[in-house]
Amino acid sequence: MPRIAHLLLLFPALALASTLGWAQSSCSNDGLRAPVVLAERFLSANCAMCWSTPSAAVASRSAVLDWVVPSPLGDDAPLSAAALPEAAWRLDTLHANSPATFSEHRKSVIARPYRLRVAQGMAVGGYAGASIEFPVSEVRLPPGPLQAWLVLVEHIPAGLEGTPMPRNLVRNTFARTWTAQDIELARTEGLLRETRAMGLGATADPQRLRVIGWVEDTRGQVLAAAQSHCAAE
Repeated sequence: MPRIAHLLLLFPALALASTLGWAQSSCSNDGLRAPVVLAERFLSANCAMCWSTPSAAVASRSAVLDWVVPSPLGDDAPLSAAALPEAAWRLDTLHANSPATFSEHRKSVIARPYRLRVAQGMAVGGYAGASIEFPVSEVRLPPGPLQAWLVLVEHIPAGLEGTPMPRNLVRNTFARTWTAQDIELARTEGLLRETRAMGLGATADPQRLRVIGWVEDTRGQVLAAAQSHCAAE
């Protein structure tokens, strides 16, 4: 079957799977206090030691992401199965160099957190539905466009998969620029919203999936962040 025809058949199935997943699952940040720090750890795919060595502790009420950056060694790098091209893109937005054989840490303090909601559904057919919602009707936003990030992570507890510390391994990402026009149009509904079916990757454990989302202004200042929690936990 041609690739385009295959995708056209796949999209309706994903939409249905996403709807069913949300109906059967309760994974969101509802009722949780908002993170005040967005902490990002960048590991080179060539640095297995970076994965197995504890890094500095993060503050409480932090949303933490573990990015694995592709290595020039490609598939021969020890962490290549978890590497994402988007990790290098994220580093670029932070004006930071890709780590070579070490881990790189970045922390963004959320000085005045706005409200933000993220949610996810059950994994179906290698995909999980995820959403991010940013209320705009009752707040004064900084001028210029906003950048929204929605990240699917696999939460790996300490002691599993060779890591001595808990990690939120980034498995998939979605980024969207909300223009001034998008924001103005959204004020009638009251919020900006994005909904996506996100692939899990070949090696992710569907039972450990979470979503983390945040919104940045044109200076890269994080205005709001949120991370999901499943009711069964």
